[in-house]
Amino acid sequence: MHGHTTGWKLAFSVVLNFTITAVEIIGGLMSGSLALLSDSFHNFNDAMAISISYVAFKIGERERNERYTFGYKRAEIIAAFINSLILFAVSFYLIYEAYLRFKSPNPIQSELMLVVAFVGLAANLITALLLHRPSQENMNIKSAYLHIVGDTVSSVAVIIGGFAILWWNALWIDPVITVLISLYLVYNAVKMLTASMDILMESSSGVDINAVKSEIEKIPGVVNAHHIHVWKIGEKGIAMECHVEVVDMKVSESERIIDEISARVARFGINHVNVQVERGRCRGKDREF
Repeated sequence: MHGHTTGWKLAFSVVLNFTITAVEIIGGLMSGSLALLSDSFHNFNDAMAISISYVAFKIGERERNERYTFGYKRAEIIAAFINSLILFAVSFYLIYEAYLRFKSPNPIQSELMLVVAFVGLAANLITALLLHRPSQENMNIKSAYLHIVGDTVSSVAVIIGGFAILWWNALWIDPVITVLISLYLVYNAVKMLTASMDILMESSSGVDINAVKSEIEKIPGVVNAHHIHVWKIGEKGIAMECHVEVVDMKVSESERIIDEISARVARFGINHVNVQVERGRCRGKDREF
């Protein structure tokens, strides 16, 4: 049921953001506001980002099979990676637009600009509220949520700029706020890109391999542990495979050792373990993980 609710929230957010994009494009053209047009482009990217997240979420719900034995959850990590790159592109585009706007401020109809900006802000707030809770548990949805947070702040900036232009004709404030928004987006994009790359590159996610090896070798009957590989399957799954040399023992005793290894490495966050038990089989095992 939780997955169904999350899927519905994502689908609704997609429709809402494409709608507000159209509204802002029309409003920007009618008012002559480059800020609104820029924000509409930002909203369009948000809508695309949420669309990617929605597709990846639906793919991730599929059951594992003979081809994808770990399932499809990594599709969501790929979506988070793509969304991070989009965040970078949007940020640098906004900085470029801010530079142009600072050099050549354009007169605009601030009243119409404010009306459309408030409509955009309302839509972004609704989307942010819908995605806030799911984003705490899912990197893919979090990447889409960050797009919306950035656009919410952007809408606030457009509104502030609209009032500043209306009251004081302070055209310079719009590009300044735009740069601040862009730097915030870059900061979040770096964090999301690092986290998603960590999974896609199958990193050990900070697990101390030496500590894992030492813990396994404390088990009575274990001579040494080698060929240890630890990697992240998804956001919440860490897998490990290793070879374990043991003293001469019965099969039932080796099964006890495998169970104890699984229990001991769980403290490192490892929840999927594959152990090959052997006796004097691998060469050079003391010199390698």
